[in-house]
Amino acid sequence: MREGGTQMTGDLPYLLERWRAWLVARWQRRWRLTRRGRVVVGSLGVLLLFFLSSLVGSWARDPPRAKGLPAIGSRPAGRGFTLIASGDVLTHGAVLEQARAYGRRVGQPYDFRPMFADIRPIVGAADLALCHLEVPLSRTGQDISSWPAFNAPPQLAAALRWAGYDACSTASNHAMDKGPPGIAATLDVMDAAGLRHAGTARNAGEARASTIFDVRGLRVGLLSYTYGLNSGRLPPDRPWLVKTIEPHRIATDARAARRAGAQFVVVLLHWGQEYQSTPTPSQRELANRLLGAPEVDLILGHHVHVVQPIQRVRGKWVAYGMGNSLSNQTPSCCAAGSQDGVLVKVTAAEHAGRLRVREVRYVPTWVEHPSFRIRPVLSALADRSLPAATPPRPASRSGPDRPSRRPHSEAGAAPLSRGCARRILVDSSHAPVRRASNRSPVVVMHTAFSAFFQVIGLMLRNCLRCGRSSSG
Repeated sequence: MREGGTQMTGDLPYLLERWRAWLVARWQRRWRLTRRGRVVVGSLGVLLLFFLSSLVGSWARDPPRAKGLPAIGSRPAGRGFTLIASGDVLTHGAVLEQARAYGRRVGQPYDFRPMFADIRPIVGAADLALCHLEVPLSRTGQDISSWPAFNAPPQLAAALRWAGYDACSTASNHAMDKGPPGIAATLDVMDAAGLRHAGTARNAGEARASTIFDVRGLRVGLLSYTYGLNSGRLPPDRPWLVKTIEPHRIATDARAARRAGAQFVVVLLHWGQEYQSTPTPSQRELANRLLGAPEVDLILGHHVHVVQPIQRVRGKWVAYGMGNSLSNQTPSCCAAGSQDGVLVKVTAAEHAGRLRVREVRYVPTWVEHPSFRIRPVLSALADRSLPAATPPRPASRSGPDRPSRRPHSEAGAAPLSRGCARRILVDSSHAPVRRASNRSPVVVMHTAFSAFFQVIGLMLRNCLRCGRSSSG
C-alpha cells in the first residue's frame, strides 16, 4: 500500500496484531464454554482416565485366545501330547447315498473314506484323535436307516479309523435309536475297526470301567455323557447302557479314572440348545462346576450342530460346541452354520508335576455338497481350482437333526468356493473363540472408544451451543 508515493511499512505489524486480536476474540466468543460446560468436560476427562485404567487392567487379566491351526505336526516340548477333536458325525440319507456311490467304485457296499480324506492329514498328525459318533452302527450292514432313527453301515467305523481317529464318544440322544441291541452292535463294530469308545456300554462292568489311553508315555482318560435320549428313558434294569449328564456322577467317574491311572481327563458332553451358537446358562453353569473339580482337565461339546465358543473357565478350557463334522444339514433345513464344524487341537504339557492344557488351536471345516467331503477352510482358500463364488441357497426349515426333505442334489447346498471359504473362516474361525464378553480386547476397545467419544462429542456440542447463546 502506498500513500504519496511512499510505502507504509510501520503500520503493517500494527495491522497484523489487530487482525490476530480480532480472530482470538471472535474465537473466544464463538467457542467459550459456560461454567457448567467446563465442569462437564473436566468430569469426562476424569472418567476417561478411569475407563482407560480399567480397560487395560481387564485386558491384562483376560485369558489368551485360542489360535488358528497353521501347523499340523507340532509336538509339545518335554512330556506332553497333542489331541484333536471334531464335531458330530451324522449319516443322513444323502450322506448314505453318496457313500454307496463311493462304494461302487471300490466294490464295497459303502465307502466313507473320501469324505474324510481332506482332514486325514490333520487328524492323523495328532497323538490322540477323538470323534463324536452320534449314530448307531449296524453289525451286518443290514437295516440301514437315517433320521429319525439312525443306523449306519459298519464301513463308517472303518473310515473313521482310516482317517486317524483313535476313539469316539458315543453318548448322544440317538444312542438308543436301535435299542440295547443297537448299542451292542455299535460297540462290536467299533472294536473290530480298532476304534475305542466311551459313553455307552454292553454291560454294567464295561460301564464302570474307565476308558484310558496310553499316549506318549502318558495316560489320558475319556468320559462321555448325553443330556438325554430321543427314545425316552433307559430301561430300569439297565441304566448303564448310556451315560447321562449328572454332575455328581461325572465327578465320581473322573475320580475313578484318576485312580485307574489317568493323568489327564477329558469330558465329552452332548448338551446345549440345537442351532444356538451361544452356550446356554446351564452349559456355562455345568462347565464352571466341572472345571472347578481338580479331576477334570478339559471339556469338549457336541449336539448343537453349530460352532460354539471355545473359552477358558477357571483356568481350564471348554469347547462348548464343535459343530457338524459330517452331516447333510445345511441352511436349507437348519441353522446357517450347520454345514460348518471345527477341528480343535489341544496341546497338553507337564507343568509343576501335572498335565495342563498349554495351548488351544483350531481349524474351521465345511461339508462340501454333493460330495460330502469335509473340507478344511484354510486349505480350501489356497485351492485355486475352486470357483470364485457360491450360488445362493433357498431357505426352508425342518426338525432337529433332520436334513432337507429334497434330494441332496436339490437341497440348495453348493460346493465350497473361495468366497464361501472366506466367510466360514470369519464365521467359524474367529467367532468360536471368545471370552465371557464374546469379544476380543481390540474389538471391545474400538467399540468402547467409539461410543465414548460419540457421547463426548454430543455433550460438547450442547455445551458450546449454550456458550454461544449466553455470549449474545
